[in-house]
Amino acid sequence: MGAAPSTPRLGAAGAPPSPSAAEQMFAALVGEKAYPISSEFWKQLLELPLTLQWPRDRVLQACHAFAENNHQTKHLAKILIHLVWCLQECSSTTSVYSVVYRRAINAAYISSIFLKFIIENAKTDSWQELYLDIDRSEKGLENFPAENTVEYFLMRGVLDYIGSVDVSPESCYLHHELLNLMLVLMSTQLCSGPSPEPKDVHPFIDAAMLQDSSIVASVVQKFLLNFVTRPKIPLNGSHPVFSDDGRPGVLQRVGSAAANIFLLPYYTFNYLLGGAKCISIMAKGSHRNSCVFLTNNVYTMDSNTNDKDAPVFHDNPYCKALNSAKDIQYDRADVEGNAQDGPVVRLSFASLFDALGRCLNDESSVLFLYSLVHGNCDFQEYVLVRTDLDTLLMPILEMLYNASRKTSNQIYMLLIILLILSQDSTFNASVHKLVLPAVPWYHERLMHQTSLGSLMVVILIRTIKYNLSKLRDVYLHTNCLAILANMAPHVHRLSAYASQRLVSLFDMLSRKYAKLAELKNDKSLKVISDQMEADNIADDMSTELHIYTDFLRIVLEIINAILTYALPRNPEVVYAVLHRQEVFEPFKNHPRFNELLENIYTVLDFFNSRMDMQQLDGEWSVDKVLEVINKTCRSWRGEGMKMFTQLRFTYEQESHPEEFFIPYAWRLVLSRGFSFNPGAINLFPVEIHLEHPEHQMNSQI
Repeated sequence: MGAAPSTPRLGAAGAPPSPSAAEQMFAALVGEKAYPISSEFWKQLLELPLTLQWPRDRVLQACHAFAENNHQTKHLAKILIHLVWCLQECSSTTSVYSVVYRRAINAAYISSIFLKFIIENAKTDSWQELYLDIDRSEKGLENFPAENTVEYFLMRGVLDYIGSVDVSPESCYLHHELLNLMLVLMSTQLCSGPSPEPKDVHPFIDAAMLQDSSIVASVVQKFLLNFVTRPKIPLNGSHPVFSDDGRPGVLQRVGSAAANIFLLPYYTFNYLLGGAKCISIMAKGSHRNSCVFLTNNVYTMDSNTNDKDAPVFHDNPYCKALNSAKDIQYDRADVEGNAQDGPVVRLSFASLFDALGRCLNDESSVLFLYSLVHGNCDFQEYVLVRTDLDTLLMPILEMLYNASRKTSNQIYMLLIILLILSQDSTFNASVHKLVLPAVPWYHERLMHQTSLGSLMVVILIRTIKYNLSKLRDVYLHTNCLAILANMAPHVHRLSAYASQRLVSLFDMLSRKYAKLAELKNDKSLKVISDQMEADNIADDMSTELHIYTDFLRIVLEIINAILTYALPRNPEVVYAVLHRQEVFEPFKNHPRFNELLENIYTVLDFFNSRMDMQQLDGEWSVDKVLEVINKTCRSWRGEGMKMFTQLRFTYEQESHPEEFFIPYAWRLVLSRGFSFNPGAINLFPVEIHLEHPEHQMNSQI
């Protein structure tokens, strides 16, 4: 970089800096000489129009020099403090075209580059390379809060600005840079292992968790409002850190996220809520117990740790604020006179509901909806009483229909949302009353005037079949069957197609079961020379056979529940069972199934006898059979049916949800353009490709 003069010169007053002067300023920033925080150097640096073009190797060279010298210059801490001071001035000024506004953008932009490089290349997981401790006696820091660390001061300043200043066409660039900076600040998690440990250090995340409840509430409210309103930005605007021709300027942030202010506020919002020790999916219980999945928006460290200096958090305040958000149009707590504990986030649930319905094709929005329906009881209740549930459910069902193009994690989220909603009987009744005029994205057959509930049954069964052939994920099967089981007692006028699919599902699973049973008993296993191998194969088959036995029983319980509690209003189900009654015969004496099949055969005997009593001219047709079934349904009284306890699957919390959701949230962030050196990622396995040196730098800076 060359030696820097003690006082870099920018040229004549009022004149734009020359390229050589800008070179000198950045050489000074990354050099060995420490500039006091009160030095005019910082003002001059942050007022530079960042239009000087540097090649990528030059940027990388600057980052190395900065990281090497930061331990003695403390320039990272100083530029972060100046960023907060600039943000404080920006909050008090009415003009975003002021010099201080440019300073704030430049400070956020420059510091994010060096921070990211240091985090990616840190040698320890305590982040000592950041060197955020500063000399409090230094001139200019007289008013720096004595009790604050630099990271706390920074997070307070950034969050306070985000929570108090609206996103506008004029301020969107600063918001954009702050959100990029937020992702960098929290990227220390990418360097941690997949299982969070009590002593894990994440200085900026920890600082965010310690902020006042008023700041937390304002940030969550602002992000929610941004998500709902999608603030407009100038399509042809010029970013202040780019040159007039639109090219990136000096210290180009290689591989940075796209400047899309429509989505970035939500990504960072998702990050605050989901990135810090939060949510996960775990396993299932037996079919007689609840289906155990989970989520937990808890940010926690082990309170039994021997490290007395380790912070202990019991609640993620951002999750708590989200979970406590209230509908601005109706607040039951206020109506009942209950006092609210601290600041409360308020917004229109109607607007939030509609905004979610518009953008559920985005995976991060699915995760957002999941967080709301699981964590916010008020919003969940609001969703359940809406008469237009298709607003949310149709995008969800369409994504499940296209499961082959979705990640398994996204399929999990979609199914768990449906599982949570299906725990409510009102929801299960409502989906069968809402009739869809058409389903244009369903291509296998035309669907006209079908109920939303019938479509759900069809899509869930289709998802099971897809999983059976492609993913072979037991938990995914269980999710689908759990939703169907919750819906079964409330089924109303299930369509012919959905009814046929339900019986075909039993047939498909029964054939798989029969094949496994045959293989298990195959004598060829006994001639395998390696007895241990033979035993392992037999054990695997026994386990899989047991799983399919459970699946078959759940499907029988679903059919049984419809016939027991809702037969008169489901003639198409009766027709489907009559039409394929032979599929039940092989299991009539099976000890796991016989009690349920007794009910099914009671129904079959009743309707078969009524069919035999009919005096029919000519051959039976589908319409004639349905006509008899409809008439016979009116006289059905359920005599001889055994009443079983209804299957109820619920969504419960396990102990370590963060092991799934922290990596999941980060994969989403990385998939949206935020780059990170793959060699530094320990949170999840990353495939590292050897590339051209220029491309390697793309992942490092």
